[in-house]
Amino acid sequence: MNQKPDPSKERRRAWLACVLLAVIYFVVPVEIDTNTARMGVRVLVSLLTVGVVAWLVTGLVRRQLTAPTREARSLAHLAVALVAGLLAFALADYVIARVAPAQFVDLETRIDALYFALTTLTTVGYGDVHAQGQLARVLVSVQLAFSIGVIATGASLLVKQFTARP
Repeated sequence: MNQKPDPSKERRRAWLACVLLAVIYFVVPVEIDTNTARMGVRVLVSLLTVGVVAWLVTGLVRRQLTAPTREARSLAHLAVALVAGLLAFALADYVIARVAPAQFVDLETRIDALYFALTTLTTVGYGDVHAQGQLARVLVSVQLAFSIGVIATGASLLVKQFTARP
């Protein structure tokens, strides 16, 4: 017996996955903490959050593959993938900036990294934070390719959804 998925439930799961991804971004330890208890708690919370997000995303993908109305829910999955990609790139930017400060200009905090990744993903690029070193420029090039792929995929899904026959 195949049950029809509830679109509002799918959207709630996608939002929850996005929120948990944001939590992971802000709590994942990237610096060595001298307080081992605090570092252990951060690592444990990060691992638990990653597990919950993996479970949610796996469920979304599984339902996507088996549901008859894939196009309608594809946008929620695209949003989760976009947020995951954005946060992964922001974290990579931040780690590189912490390890090799000369790679980026004016990228000092996680918020700076998120701002930079978002302006890169949207291809706005104000220029206040920018890649200066070769490693950072390679990473930004990958970010730009990701953004082109996500935007093209999103546009394709929208066109399919609007042109689909009832």
